[in-house]
Amino acid sequence: MARLNGKICIITGAAHGIGAATARALVREGSRVTLTDVDDAAGQALAESLRAGGTDAVYLHQDVADPQGWDAVFESVLARHGRLDVLVNNAGLGTYNDIETVSLEEWRRIMAINVDGAFLGTQRAIRAMKETGGGAIVNVASVASFIGAPSLAAYSASKGAVLMLTKSAATYCGQRGYNIRVNAIHPGLIDTRAGVEMARKATGAASDEEAVAFFTQLHPIGRIGKPEEIADGIVFLAGPESSFMTGSSLVVDGGYTAL
Repeated sequence: MARLNGKICIITGAAHGIGAATARALVREGSRVTLTDVDDAAGQALAESLRAGGTDAVYLHQDVADPQGWDAVFESVLARHGRLDVLVNNAGLGTYNDIETVSLEEWRRIMAINVDGAFLGTQRAIRAMKETGGGAIVNVASVASFIGAPSLAAYSASKGAVLMLTKSAATYCGQRGYNIRVNAIHPGLIDTRAGVEMARKATGAASDEEAVAFFTQLHPIGRIGKPEEIADGIVFLAGPESSFMTGSSLVVDGGYTAL
């Protein structure tokens, strides 16, 4: 039997990259999924392709920094399914600016999406899950949660906040007996459109290939990651194999933080 057979899941930032790979992985394991993003064309196309394979998949437009948007997503999911079993807070944004050059506007935008989005989703998921027997929340953080990259002032701060939010929410739910597990996953550089774009900005490389080559040498495993490898980690954190994990960090970074 599929590991997540019949589980009701929300994945934010699901139109591309890690989010899209996660949606496919959750469906493969038997989940019924609601995909959210701001890229409606790509999100709708993914939902349609999943439905064509016989899956219950819905796409909803969502800006994760908007509280009312979260309310609408939860109203839709609960009206359709009556419960939520898994929330994957994947939507995120990064910019390469150091502490001297990052603008307050950029800082607030990154915090709104990366931190406010994870907070709003986690809060609403806890309120829903505690009424129906529990569930699992997976926050997509980053290796930047652990390292103070000089050109990632806002992004590193935001992902550090996501890690601490995860730990706080996990202990809160545990102490109250909610049967809700909250964990974080920390990818290294992943071969996605956004990941490679960030790599180019970080290195000033003239091409994607040059940027990837630079970051490859920072990963002892000898390559950058694939979205599917992060998706597999998210499935693990959402599923029964991780039943004794909460408030934990799953680092999937090809050895980047081991250096």
